[in-house]
Amino acid sequence: MKVFITGASGFIGGSVAVRLLAAGHSVRGLVRDAEKAERIAKLGVEPVIGTLDDRDLLVAEAQKSDGVINAADSDHRPGVLALIEGLWGSGKPLLHTSGSSVISDDARGNSVSETVFEEETPFVVPPSKQARRDIDTRVLDAIGSGIRAVVICPSNVYGVGHGLNPRSVQIPFLVDQAKKSGVVKIVGRGVNVWSNVHIDDLAELYLLALEKAPAGTLYFVENGEVSFGEIGAAIAKRMKLGPVVFWPAEEAAKEWGEVWAYFTYGSNSRVNAKRARKELGWKPLRNSAISWIEEEMPL
Repeated sequence: MKVFITGASGFIGGSVAVRLLAAGHSVRGLVRDAEKAERIAKLGVEPVIGTLDDRDLLVAEAQKSDGVINAADSDHRPGVLALIEGLWGSGKPLLHTSGSSVISDDARGNSVSETVFEEETPFVVPPSKQARRDIDTRVLDAIGSGIRAVVICPSNVYGVGHGLNPRSVQIPFLVDQAKKSGVVKIVGRGVNVWSNVHIDDLAELYLLALEKAPAGTLYFVENGEVSFGEIGAAIAKRMKLGPVVFWPAEEAAKEWGEVWAYFTYGSNSRVNAKRARKELGWKPLRNSAISWIEEEMPL
C-alpha cells in the first residue's frame, strides 16, 4: 500500500512510518524543510516538503495514495478538510490522530475521576478541546463521502520513538523541568489518572487500523493507567532526586500556562481500548509506564 503520512518527522508519525515500512508498505511523508526531508529519506520515507496549509499539495498527495494518515496536528481543520477532499469517493482509508485529552476534566491534580471512557461512552468535552472534537466528528462523518475514515485517540504515549523525533510530550517535559529545578514538580496532589500506551504498541495499532479498521470508527488507545503522582515518583527515583514537589495548579499555570497545568498535567483522562482489542486483534506488549521510566527511560 502507498501511504501518505503528515507529521512524518514527528514522534508518532515517524514511528508509524517506520512500522509501515517494516510491514512492506511504501510511505511518502510530509515534512517542513529540506533538512528534515534529507534525514527522513534515510529512513526509507519518500519526503514531500510542505505544510498542512498547502491545500493543493495535500489534495494531490491524498489522491495518488492508497491511504492517508494524519499525524501532524490534531487541531488543524483546513489540513484535514484538504485530505478529505483528496480522498473523496475513493473508499480509501483516512486515519486521523486525535488524543484522549478530548475527555479530560478540570481536576487540577486533586481528584480521581471514576469515569473510564469507552468509545460508546457519551463524551464530556472541555471547552478548550471542543474544536478538536469537532474535527474528529468531521473525519468520522467522511464515511458519507466514500472514505474509510478512522479516528485514533491515543492516551499518554511513552517510550522512545523510531523516527526523527524520539521524544513524546508529557513525561519528557517533566524530566526537563526536573533537570532545570532539581526537583520533580507535579500539579496539585498528583492523584489524577491518565491512561498510557507505549509508542511501539501505538504504531502497531496504526498498522492494523490501516489494513482493516471499519469505516467510521473511533479507537481509544491504552494499555494501563497511572496517576501523575506515581509518574513523578518514578522520575525522581530514576533521576536520584528528592521527594516530589506537589505544586498548586494555579502556581503551575503561571509558569507552564493554563492548558498545560490544568489539562496536560492536572486532568484525568481514563480510557479503555476494548474496541481495538476486539475488532483489530490488537495485542499490546507493554503495560507499565512506571517500569519503563524506572528501567529504560533515557536521561
